Formats: sequence, structure tokens, C-alpha cells
Amino acid sequence: MSPMEIAVVGLNHKTAPVALRERFSVSPSNLPEALSAFTRTTGLSSCVILSTCNRTELYTLLPEVNGALGKVRNFLSEYHKVDEADFRSALYTKKGEEGISHLFRVAAGLDSQVLGESEITGQVKQAYQAAHAVRCVEKPLHLLFQRSLRVAKRVRTETGIGRGLCSIGSVAVEMAEKIFGELSRRSILVIGAGKMGEVTARHLFKGGARTVFVSNRSFERAKVLAERLKGKAVQFDALPEMLGEVDIAISSTAAPHSVVTKETVTEVMKKRHGRPLFLIDISVPRDIEPEVNDLENVFLYDIDDLEGITRSGFEERKREMERGLSLIEEELVKFLPLLKPFLSRG
Repeated sequence: MSPMEIAVVGLNHKTAPVALRERFSVSPSNLPEALSAFTRTTGLSSCVILSTCNRTELYTLLPEVNGALGKVRNFLSEYHKVDEADFRSALYTKKGEEGISHLFRVAAGLDSQVLGESEITGQVKQAYQAAHAVRCVEKPLHLLFQRSLRVAKRVRTETGIGRGLCSIGSVAVEMAEKIFGELSRRSILVIGAGKMGEVTARHLFKGGARTVFVSNRSFERAKVLAERLKGKAVQFDALPEMLGEVDIAISSTAAPHSVVTKETVTEVMKKRHGRPLFLIDISVPRDIEPEVNDLENVFLYDIDDLEGITRSGFEERKREMERGLSLIEEELVKFLPLLKPFLSRG
């Protein structure tokens, strides 16, 4: 057999807008099915799928000479039902050292839309664990992902990359403050009781929000989060009513389709008597239909719209980023000799 090499194939916020990224999103509950489809379609036995709001990436082992890369692209097209011509220009492939270095940067938050964001390390770990659970991780990928988590911890410990705005939730809250000024007189609805929703809600309270409501398909999960935050849980089917009452709604569910439609918001706005409604959609796939932005006095921002705010803190963290990249280069030099014996096949 020919030697193998680590490869990553994917698209992210730098190469594809959210309208394209959401078509390739894989929810955590669907990862086992997607991994099974990958091995069946490509004939490759090892894969980790990292799917977040910023990216969908497939980490795998490719024979160096037999054209398996085309099979990976075919899988993306067939599984997600997207014509390859629609995403070819957005897709990147990084092999060998480049692919390894890429994962180190991703895990450390150095390749994120929000530089230094804290959630991505956990998402990398969860992606690895999901693949490991279905026996889709051979030794090279096992070593790679274990090392990437150690590298991420070192970067976060030895640099200041995590200071300031380092999560999508915190950036979303800053955007709300820019629109409304102080949040102390504002009522806010957080749709989704997962990690992103919790991070967002905590930042809202730190910002002085008067009232925070939490809504989730599982009312029990909404209650648990609302109790921790001294907020109030509301039933998911009460969303239209709540949208008529609150000033700001931040949506971060894992739903595969829209949970807030233009039709719903059109009816809501009839009852608001001209009061503006500010909506932030930080989910991929998007929770709120983009056409909602066409309505008068409705201001909808999706995850790509946050880029302007994330850039505002970039210069302050640029030096820390450079330090992080230097650490990654050190780790790469140490890691490659450990990996090499597992990639050579005779």
C-alpha cells in the first residue's frame, strides 16, 4: 500500500458566506450517520467531521497517489445534496504539515471569525469524540486530535489571545449595545438553551440586561438555564408572542431549518406599533429567514454580519496571535517525528 497523509477538506467563513456554509452543516446528532456515509461513499476508514458556525471540515487519511480526494468531494456533494460547481471555488484542501498546522490553529481559536474564541476547542474535542465513538479514528488522527487539544491549551495559557471579545455570544451582545446603548431597560429573548445560548445570556446579564427570557424546544432545558441565569423560561410555541414583547432576540438553536419565519415576524410587527425589533442569528444553519430583514423596523444580523465588530479588536490581539503561531510551529516540529511511523505503509 502507498504511504498515507493527513488531509483536511472543507470550507469556512473565509471562503464561503453563511448561505453556503449552512448547506454543509452537520448537527452533533447526525455525526454518526454522516461518518458512516463518508466511509461507505469514499472507501476510506478514518474521518473526523468538524462542523461549527464558521466551518465544515473533514479530517481524513488519504493514500498519496490514488485520487481519493475526488471521492471526498463527491461525498460532500452527494451527502449534502449540493452540486459540486456550487462549492468548488470555496473548498480548500490542506495536506501533510499544512493540514496538521491548520488543525492546531483551528483548535487554538487562531482561525476563527472571532480571534481567540473559547468555544472552538470544545467543538474540536466533541468532533473527535464523536468519530472515536463510531470507530472512525485511526492512530494518526487519534494522535493529531489529542495533540491539537494540548496545543490549544498551551496557546491559551501562554498568550493573551483569549482576552476581550472571544466568543460569538460576547460579540453579539456588543452589537446589541451599539444599537440600543445601555441594556438595562431592554428585554431580551434567547432562543436555544445550548452552549451558545448560555454564553450569550451570561454576557447579557453582565451587560446589565433587565430581563432575559430563555426558550428552547425542550422546556426542561430552558428552565435549567433560566434558573442558573435568574431569567425566565418560556414555552417554544410562545415564540410569536414573546417576539411581540421583547426588544432583542438572539437565536442559537441547532435546528436544521428556520424557527423564525418572515410570515411570523410580519404578524408580530403589526402588534408592535412601530417599535423596532433587533434580531441576531448566530446559528448555522440559520434560525431566522433572511427575508425578515426586508420588513420595516426589523434589523436582522447573521453571523457574517458580526465580522465588522470582530475586526475592531484584531489589532490588540495581533501580537498575541503571532505568539500563538510561534508556539504552534514549535509544537509542529516536535509532533511530526511522532506521527511519521504511523503514516508509512509498506
